[in-house]
Amino acid sequence: MVESTESESRKLLGRLREAMAGENPGQARLDKITHLIADSIGTEVCSVYLFRDDDTLELCATEGLNVESVHQTRMRVGEGLVGRVAKFGKVVNTPDAPNAKGFRYMPETGEERFSSFLGIPIQRLGEMLGVLVVQSKEAREFSADAVYALEVVAMVIAEMTELGAFVGEGAALSPLHQQPVLLPGTAAQEGAAEGHVWLHEPRVVVTNPIADDPERELERLNEAVEQLRVGVDKMLEISQNGDKEQLQVLEAYRMFANSKGWMRRMEEDISRGLSAEAAVEKEQSQARARMSQVQDSYLRERLSDLDDLSNRLLRILTGQGAETGAELPDDPILVARNIGPAELLEYGRNLKGIILEEGSVGSHAAIVARALAIPLVVNTKRITNEALNGDHIMVDGEQGVVHLRPDDSVVSAFRDKIAMLAQAQERYVSIRDKPAVTLDGQKIDLVMNAGLMADLPSLEGSGAEGVGLFRTELQFLVRNQMPKRQELVELYKRVLDAAHGKRVVFRTLDIGSDKVLPYMKPNDEPNPALGWRAIRVGLDKPGVMRMQLQALMRAANGRPLTVMFPFVAQAEEFRAAREEVNKTLERERILGHVLPETLEIGAMLETPSLAFAPQKFFDEVDFLSIGGNDLKQFFFAADRENERVRKRYDTLNVSFLSFIEQIVGRCETSGTPLSFCGEDAGRPIEAACLAAMGMRTLSMRPASIGPVKSLLTRIDLNDLRSVISESRNQGDQSVRTAVMRYLREI
Repeated sequence: MVESTESESRKLLGRLREAMAGENPGQARLDKITHLIADSIGTEVCSVYLFRDDDTLELCATEGLNVESVHQTRMRVGEGLVGRVAKFGKVVNTPDAPNAKGFRYMPETGEERFSSFLGIPIQRLGEMLGVLVVQSKEAREFSADAVYALEVVAMVIAEMTELGAFVGEGAALSPLHQQPVLLPGTAAQEGAAEGHVWLHEPRVVVTNPIADDPERELERLNEAVEQLRVGVDKMLEISQNGDKEQLQVLEAYRMFANSKGWMRRMEEDISRGLSAEAAVEKEQSQARARMSQVQDSYLRERLSDLDDLSNRLLRILTGQGAETGAELPDDPILVARNIGPAELLEYGRNLKGIILEEGSVGSHAAIVARALAIPLVVNTKRITNEALNGDHIMVDGEQGVVHLRPDDSVVSAFRDKIAMLAQAQERYVSIRDKPAVTLDGQKIDLVMNAGLMADLPSLEGSGAEGVGLFRTELQFLVRNQMPKRQELVELYKRVLDAAHGKRVVFRTLDIGSDKVLPYMKPNDEPNPALGWRAIRVGLDKPGVMRMQLQALMRAANGRPLTVMFPFVAQAEEFRAAREEVNKTLERERILGHVLPETLEIGAMLETPSLAFAPQKFFDEVDFLSIGGNDLKQFFFAADRENERVRKRYDTLNVSFLSFIEQIVGRCETSGTPLSFCGEDAGRPIEAACLAAMGMRTLSMRPASIGPVKSLLTRIDLNDLRSVISESRNQGDQSVRTAVMRYLREI
């Protein structure tokens, strides 16, 4: 059998290009490709398996296996040797396939005659598209040259698949970017929106994967890499006086841009017959495949740097930069792999929805999306590969799903849902200025969460009675350097002005865990949620805390001021923070600044330990606010970033409600005002149950106030509490079923 040399690889790619150039329909093209590959490298079998859905591979073309098995043989990812290649994205090369680990016999293919097996992943930018397989009767392991040559061919097949070369009459595949697609994700901000795709970073499409002139392609690559290096050097020059972390990232960029190994691999790919663009993308695809297997956060960041650098190089080579001529649609749904808070704020409220391929429910982007009340779905795999600018798209932030290019039936049902939500909002307007008083005469104070000046107009429009939580960290997260004290004074002053005398609870800087400042050195902690964060950072770096406290006091300028410390786990932390407030207050008095008219100092109860603090703590704290999101994850030992566990635990679990009831009782004994802040406060059923447990202040996003108020005014808390007690006494794990039955009857 003849192995492919570099020149033979180029010959094979040349023959493939001729096959592509013809007017043959998709299936005929794919059939011709398998024949050419088998003929060129001297094997009896060449087959192409492509994905039909997320986890099913289908034999789409073959030379050497039974023709009747084409489009009939299917297997799951991980099933058989082909499935293993697809699952792990790695080459399988064995001289004795029937005895290899994971082998599965497919009798309809007639492959039992073939001993040797070589499977190559067909992938593009980390997305697995299929598997290229060659087999022979001779029991032997394929050489490194043969493996390399077929990896180059697989790259071309991936590009041709992206470009739709295998669709049309008699097609092996359905057309890409034309079919309706349902993409599951994770709901990170509630709401529903319809619009058209706006890609944050338009995808580069390689239209010429096969080189006409390898020498010219090498020249193009070297010219582009030189331009890339010059650009990185300029960025380094500009950033010399910038923060250390940014410089380290740029230094990593320069290291990769000057990497001889990176250049050598791309030059080898070109010598095998790929164009410069295809060579860059081949390296990028392999880097992304490695990234998905790496657990070490440092290595993942470095591979991410290489991925970003490859994107820059591709844009130089293709000219497909950010300035594509596309115009932001009137109803943009932003689609991105990920996005920083500053970039998201630049789009502002123009966006109808946001869809991220990566991200998490606690990411910076999610925080900003909640502040802007924009529906957000994260962890939406494949969205950046599937979506094109201008595609019709629908975002369901309630269910965490995305409908891309939806068919008429989906559009109709989705619009009905949006219309129902709009009608409900109209009903809520009629009760906007009325208090939330239950049928048994209990008044529940409904206040709103905020974090941006843009939130404050919602104070009037939503009917909120004040701001129960103003997140001060957003102003720190969206900058590349620490904000100046006077900038914070002006911001906090505008917030208090916009509140028109209504109470605003300012939460001091809550950073760490999933909120890392760009200009602070990140800590490599095994469990950041339980690590150095919030008040722990403030007490260890009191200069930042004092600066923020000074800004708040000066912004108040004689008006009432309310300050709350986050993530207090024990009474001594609160006392140390309160002492910083007292020192700052005294210093402001000495400097002659106008002091706040009144000063309330509270704490967030987000750890179970604080609920069991000595009674003295409850007596001395001015108020407490339960941080429901964190408290629930620590109570149930279920990371709210982990989809496998976070949905297994219910707020209406009897244990959690009993715990809330216990906290309410301790606060009633000491006369300490108590509120509940978090996603559950904005969910009507959960809010009603919290009120039944004794909560009299709930803080939520502005859009939730109407639905919560509507339900509260229609229930008797005594009746609801009886339902909860009866369900609890019967030994139910959750009271949800009993509560839902009661609510349906009112």
